[in-house]
Amino acid sequence: MTTNAQAVDSFDDEAVLLAGHGSRRERSNEQVRELAAALESRLGLPVDAGFLELAEPSISDAIDGLAASHTRITVVQLSLFAASHVKNDVPLAVEQARADRPETTIHNGAHLGVHPAIVDLLDDRAAAVEQQLGVDRAEDDVAVVLCARGSSDPDANSDAAKLARLLYEGREFDTVETAFIGITEPELDERLHTVAKSRPDAVVVLPYMLGDGVLTGRVRDGADEFDGEYPYVDAAAGDPLGTDSRLLDVLGDRWQEARTESVQMSCDTCKYKVELDGYEEDVGGARAMLRALTHQAEHEDRENVDDDPHVHDAPEKHVAVCTNQTCAADGAPEVLERLRQHARDSEACDARITRTSCLGRCGEGPMVAVYPDGVWYGGVDPENTEEVVSSHLDRDRIVSELVDQTL
Repeated sequence: MTTNAQAVDSFDDEAVLLAGHGSRRERSNEQVRELAAALESRLGLPVDAGFLELAEPSISDAIDGLAASHTRITVVQLSLFAASHVKNDVPLAVEQARADRPETTIHNGAHLGVHPAIVDLLDDRAAAVEQQLGVDRAEDDVAVVLCARGSSDPDANSDAAKLARLLYEGREFDTVETAFIGITEPELDERLHTVAKSRPDAVVVLPYMLGDGVLTGRVRDGADEFDGEYPYVDAAAGDPLGTDSRLLDVLGDRWQEARTESVQMSCDTCKYKVELDGYEEDVGGARAMLRALTHQAEHEDRENVDDDPHVHDAPEKHVAVCTNQTCAADGAPEVLERLRQHARDSEACDARITRTSCLGRCGEGPMVAVYPDGVWYGGVDPENTEEVVSSHLDRDRIVSELVDQTL
């Protein structure tokens, strides 16, 4: 592997941009910055972090910052699989940057994808869970379920299946199966129930995520629910990939591929390039480009992320705060902002908080409606907002003294 400073040749003015997705949760963005700093130490080159959406700086702004003092920039993508962001959105941002800065050479790298270092990392994550459960794959029947986010791109989902198979090959697991947290099938609970039919001694659930965020929490919850439902099987979830140093091995290889223009993408199974059963409408570069332009326009306002029109993962709850005339006069705007702030500060909250027009309870407000629970709170003061978030949104415990009605 070419992953250290010795690989740097005469590109004395080269810099690297680590392109992350971006998150409403600042700790996820900080993880990208940590990896960027570690990659800088590994490569011996300046490395900055940039984000596709929801966080600052944008990819364009980050390239601007690097281009001020470097004539060569290599974009390395911190994405697990190659779906629309990798295939459309980041390339669009790079092409726009090239058009704006013809004097700067900008290379675009591939996603993390399938890599021996990642398989090794997953093996260690599984071993940690085995130790926690007190089982040994050499002596016990240990089943592994690798749970990825799930995508509308079949090419991305197939990489998850390939990783699972590579994790199985040469190791003494009883089986290694693939599951997804959403968007596609099989979902985690379905896969766990299927695996349970073979009555393994233990089930190791591996969240195939970079950070310890909402989706990783759902994977852990699914493993805990399964463990309680099947007393004859011990089950637990492992840790996400995090900032493990082995990711630097992968990023280093992707950097070297990009800067030498030897990036290889899987075009033979890309739904934007070839006609696949069930995805015929997705074929065509123009259609993909239109989708990327629309996505980019939706995320131009990075400061007002709470009103972001594009949601990748549907939140568990939707909170609507009436800001119509009567409720507004009673302090609803402050209630709205306080709820958003407490939700951002919470590590457990997975809710989208928006304003709404009249809820028909004038004089009883400010009104706050929580769905899909169908709970309406009335007379909510700014001082009540922390309890609404910490009790109801974090732990599903209704704040009874504030309930106006339930639907």
